[in-house]
Amino acid sequence: MISQLLAVARTRIRRYTPAEAAAADALVVDLRSHDERYRNGVIAGSVHVPRSVLEWRCDPMSGYANPVVSEAERPLILVCTEGYSSSLAAAALLDLGVRDVGDLAGGYEAWVADGLPTIEAPPIDPGLPGMGQPC
Repeated sequence: MISQLLAVARTRIRRYTPAEAAAADALVVDLRSHDERYRNGVIAGSVHVPRSVLEWRCDPMSGYANPVVSEAERPLILVCTEGYSSSLAAAALLDLGVRDVGDLAGGYEAWVADGLPTIEAPPIDPGLPGMGQPC
């Protein structure tokens, strides 16, 4: 069942290769946990929005929106570890009304495997999760 849900989600979204994502004028949204980010690094310029709060941070009417993502003029490229949950999350954002959202095929692991640059994760923001600025 989940494989079917994933396949349908991927027919609805744009999937970026790591090279395409690196070249795109887009906002990279990192869905990974704090632990993964600190262990493995992050993509410079990405904004951390944990998967558990993504819809609230992207919906300007939620009362909990992060204007960095909810008012983004650029496409959003969602990134998880391997590119599975980011596909499902991108489809969920389409359902929410976010018009230009896709994900990174292969996730952060593909980014690193392609030799693209990463940086250390910034300190954890003490405020609400997912309300930070790009790093």
